[in-house]
Amino acid sequence: MTSAGPDAVQPAAAADARAALLDEWLVGTLGTRAFALAPASADASFRRYFRVTPEAPAFGERTLVAMDAPPPREDCRPFLHVAEVMRAAGLNVPRVFAQDVHRGFLLLSDLGTQTYLAALRAAPDRALLSDATDTLVRLQLATRPGVLPPYDAALLRRELELFPEWYVGRHLGLALSDDERNDLARIFDRIIADNLAQPQVYVHRDFMPRNLMVASPNPGVLDFQDAVVGPISYDVMSLHKDAFLTLDEEVALDGLIRYWEKARAAGLPVDADFYRFFRAAEWMGLQRHLKVLGIFARIRHRDGKPGYVEDTPRFLRYIGPVAQRYPELAPLYRLLQRLVHDAPAAAGASSLS
Repeated sequence: MTSAGPDAVQPAAAADARAALLDEWLVGTLGTRAFALAPASADASFRRYFRVTPEAPAFGERTLVAMDAPPPREDCRPFLHVAEVMRAAGLNVPRVFAQDVHRGFLLLSDLGTQTYLAALRAAPDRALLSDATDTLVRLQLATRPGVLPPYDAALLRRELELFPEWYVGRHLGLALSDDERNDLARIFDRIIADNLAQPQVYVHRDFMPRNLMVASPNPGVLDFQDAVVGPISYDVMSLHKDAFLTLDEEVALDGLIRYWEKARAAGLPVDADFYRFFRAAEWMGLQRHLKVLGIFARIRHRDGKPGYVEDTPRFLRYIGPVAQRYPELAPLYRLLQRLVHDAPAAAGASSLS
């Protein structure tokens, strides 16, 4: 869920110029103009993806995917680095057939058209979730020091601060009192300390159904360029407490239990007591959910992409029960109650359950 670049929406003229540059680059890369180009997907950043269908197979593939990552707003190099790390770990990530880092173009293998998000919306397929859990365990087992940047206290805090700035202040149009700000700062300190107390492993950072493809081997993994070394429960919470899909509580809990069992069997350093693991995972989820409330509001109000903010009520429903469950989080629950009560109806902050 990478947020978009610095200031505002990319102008249409700039996007058209990028399309022309991409077309020119593909002609040179493929050695022919005999190919079809169609939008494949876009994300919350300025990256765009196009499905390339050559008249004759290229690089041994019938279809390819072109990434357009316009400099200086985007940088292809983290994608290339993390792709190597994940491929070495045994994950099914796109192969890179051609690259022009200076201009921000990559030509990749195509992992297909069916996302986990689409498949799970059709039916809560536990086999898909099981495959994703196996992949996550493989990724975490591959952790090595010094390969990926740390998910440290400074980054965790910067992300949490998006919640009061963009969600509360900009989206809801509400101001926090001094007492509320102080309470929130203390809550953030508690969350960060709890997160950093967890074992540290490779973290995809957006390991959610929208970024997983139904593929062979399953799943195909996308949108991994922001990977870090961080808390062990981060990705499993992303998978089961998704930004765009609400799994049944029983399915989500079963998925967490199955991950915990597989992680223990593989020798990963998860807590031997499931309750303690579950508590840490819920507190990790708090960090992510508060952050995403801020990110989705920022995407709407700064970057002009309104669709994401429609999913913010889901995060309030994730956060509310957790904040109510733990006495240490009582000030956060009181704040959320106040925000829901005072929020404009158009903001969609109508419920904590």
